[in-house]
Amino acid sequence: MTANLFPSPPWPALPVQGEAGRYPIHRIFCVGKNYAAHAAEMGGEVNREQPIFFTKSALAFLPSGMESNYPPGTSDYHYEVELCVMVGKPLFKASEAEAAGAVFGYAVGLDMTRRDLQSYAKDNRQPWDMAKDVEESAIIGPVTPAADFGPVSDQRIRLRLDGELRQDSTLSDMVWSIPELLSRLSHLYHLAPGDVLLTGTPSGVGPVAVGNHLVGDVEGLAPVSVTFTDPD
Repeated sequence: MTANLFPSPPWPALPVQGEAGRYPIHRIFCVGKNYAAHAAEMGGEVNREQPIFFTKSALAFLPSGMESNYPPGTSDYHYEVELCVMVGKPLFKASEAEAAGAVFGYAVGLDMTRRDLQSYAKDNRQPWDMAKDVEESAIIGPVTPAADFGPVSDQRIRLRLDGELRQDSTLSDMVWSIPELLSRLSHLYHLAPGDVLLTGTPSGVGPVAVGNHLVGDVEGLAPVSVTFTDPD
């Protein structure tokens, strides 16, 4: 077998509550405008015709509890707390019932965004890649198996910046349900174990600065946290 010319890092992985093994992260999918109040605060509205999907590289992953360098190329870096869904079975052109049965577990994540770059991209009808697929911008906490978490319903989802509550909503406020999202996504991709879906953020997003500490939580899940540092 021919060797790689350069070192290839292993897939990043997350601890799983109550399990010795870890959940490997292969692909990170995200959803836009999945809370009506957040869509409104960004100057838009929800669309029930088709979810808005975008991606982050697995190289954007950062484990919870770490420090993160404030990224280059932005002066308006925003937090977004989200429920993360871990796929546990292959899915392709799946029904909503099949999609619901393929969920391995859940976690809390932060979808960090270079908001100034995103706003420029929107205004100029350009893609969001440079705003969303940012190094250390997918910060995810430990995974809780789906059976231990139970049905997704009205659990609270919150974010605190330096202890001050900034985002506060419930999962029942999501426009698209988990089965709907996974089913729709499976008509676009061959989903497989290791794929992660970040399901959108409530209203209350805002900027972080060097030294800020974020804690995101969803009732029944381990929280996610990060502190931002000066890369210089």
